[in-house]
Amino acid sequence: MLAALSTSAFLSLRVLALASLLMAPVGALAYSKASGTGVGKQGAGFVLFVTLQRQAMT
Repeated sequence: MLAALSTSAFLSLRVLALASLLMAPVGALAYSKASGTGVGKQGAGFVLFVTLQRQAMT
């Protein structure tokens, strides 16, 4: 019983460590982009955004 609990806890810690290693870059990127105010008003992304908005209105 104790061995199964120990194995389960060790496996859970490994899964948690792997998930945190994979999600850390995504979280850092989201945090750095969170301070921006909506859609930027320059570049190809803005042109695509405006084009899609215009097509949606027709």
